[in-house]
Amino acid sequence: MSRTTPATLALDRAGVAYALASYDYDPGAERVGLQAAEALGVPAGEVLKTLMVRADGRPACVVLASDREVTMKKLAAALDAKSAEMMKPADAERMTGYRVGGVSPFGQKRQVPTVIDADAAALREAFVNAGQRGLQARLAPADLVRVLGATVAAVT
Repeated sequence: MSRTTPATLALDRAGVAYALASYDYDPGAERVGLQAAEALGVPAGEVLKTLMVRADGRPACVVLASDREVTMKKLAAALDAKSAEMMKPADAERMTGYRVGGVSPFGQKRQVPTVIDADAAALREAFVNAGQRGLQARLAPADLVRVLGATVAAVT
């Protein structure tokens, strides 16, 4: 497994302090983030998932704890949109340059508006996908907000 991805390169360019952790990715897992948390031996609330959505038809990204579900109405409001829906996996892969299960909010092909759930943003440290299935970066969620210019909002 390569430990250099567009995500890690973006983190390095931004001067973000992070530590990489790898685990055996299970492609059959029902919920990838929960499987990652279990494999890493950390609480599910400390492993953040990256979801790609469309808000009023425009692409956006939302980052939240892997044991939470996004409320689309709250997400739409955070993006100043009337509605939001999950992006189809193939569209998410094309948009980000990552495979589903390895989507990182960092180093995507095109930067899109990003929302970080308020509970996730309040954590001192958390894991976020580092751009490859089975590779996570432990970092301060405040760096997600800073580097991505993300909006912090309660979306769960």
